[in-house]
Amino acid sequence: MAVKKYALVGTGGRASFFYTAIVQDFKETAQLVGFCDTNQTRMNYANSKLQELGHPALPTYLAADFDKMIHETNPDEIIVTTMDRTHHRYIIRAMELGCNVVTEKPMTIDAVRCRQIIDAVERTGRQTRVTFNYRYAPHNTKVHEIIRSGAIGKVNAVHFEWVLNTSHGADYFRRWHRDKANSGGLLVHKSTHHFDLVNFWLQSQPETVVAMGDLKFYGRENAEERGETKFYSRAHGSENAKDDPFALHLEQHKQLKAMYLDAEKEDEYYRDQSVFGDGISIEDTIGVMVRYRSGTVLTYSLTAYAPWEGFRVNFTGSKGRLEVEVVENSYVNSGGEQALEGSLERRSIILRPLFSKPEEIEIANSVGGHGGGDPQLLNDIFGTPAEDPYRRAASHIDGALSILTGIAANRSMRTGQVVRVDDVLKI
Repeated sequence: MAVKKYALVGTGGRASFFYTAIVQDFKETAQLVGFCDTNQTRMNYANSKLQELGHPALPTYLAADFDKMIHETNPDEIIVTTMDRTHHRYIIRAMELGCNVVTEKPMTIDAVRCRQIIDAVERTGRQTRVTFNYRYAPHNTKVHEIIRSGAIGKVNAVHFEWVLNTSHGADYFRRWHRDKANSGGLLVHKSTHHFDLVNFWLQSQPETVVAMGDLKFYGRENAEERGETKFYSRAHGSENAKDDPFALHLEQHKQLKAMYLDAEKEDEYYRDQSVFGDGISIEDTIGVMVRYRSGTVLTYSLTAYAPWEGFRVNFTGSKGRLEVEVVENSYVNSGGEQALEGSLERRSIILRPLFSKPEEIEIANSVGGHGGGDPQLLNDIFGTPAEDPYRRAASHIDGALSILTGIAANRSMRTGQVVRVDDVLKI
């Protein structure tokens, strides 16, 4: 098998997931050839991580030299792990220059950018793949298998509750994600995973969406109403932040300090903003209803300040019910806790057929992040994957369908109306 060459754009927190895997586990099938970013300090840090792993430093290119990187390093594929609102820029240009693309979720943040990516795929004949690692987690694959088997008959209703805790959930309110213009809000940035799982499980597409959501916990106004008086803009250098359990102290985390605190001199990006500061434009408490083309109705809830992290999803069908609970361990993105990222505290799947006793379903053991999904995803991208009967590899169309639910939900929250997905973007 020929070795594929990869260049990576966006060397922030998510990038190391990809570049360390390539140099550690996929030397026979994948090769890194270049880094691109808006910040030279972060690229230097990425190179230092490679050198710690015994890999030579890569050539680095600032964002304005993205085309130059492709011309000089001649990659087969580009890995995109930049800020969400810029994904489309690099995806489209990479395909125009003859490369396929592997992009972190969400593929992009709104319908206009999504249409531009779809048009570019059709125009260039290149491919864009979205890294939905949750599809590969054994418990999520097992749910797909059970539903496909017909064990609960036709799925009529899905109730899906996802909770983010005061460590991981709060982290979205410290960094660039807190501005909806950057991330599309949690309904796009985070829920894209969840809506993709429902699409994958049901093998259907969203048809109509209605949503309500607010900033109920984070943000200065909410803290003031609870009687808080000690405010600060960022944790670093703040006396008020010292005793705040929500504060992130970059200097206490080697990786965060190197990637962000030491890099501030270049771009003034502050990774440790107060979750109770001004300027937060995303919601932390959200409810969504979706009707799918299959006729199934989804009720979905997302909370970003819970005392635990994970999800419960229940499927009600014509022949019974399937109940799933997954509790994940807590972590902070790039805080030196990568081993915990999406790792599991416990999980269960219970099948309750009509007129029969319930059955607890055995789930294959899993090793690795995101419930065991990460290693399988990485092998599927960079290794030599076997044929997958579940067809878990996600295309740009899967990426589009996953974000369209969130984009439609954002429109519904703005207008108070039910939104037809085809009126947002017809796939």
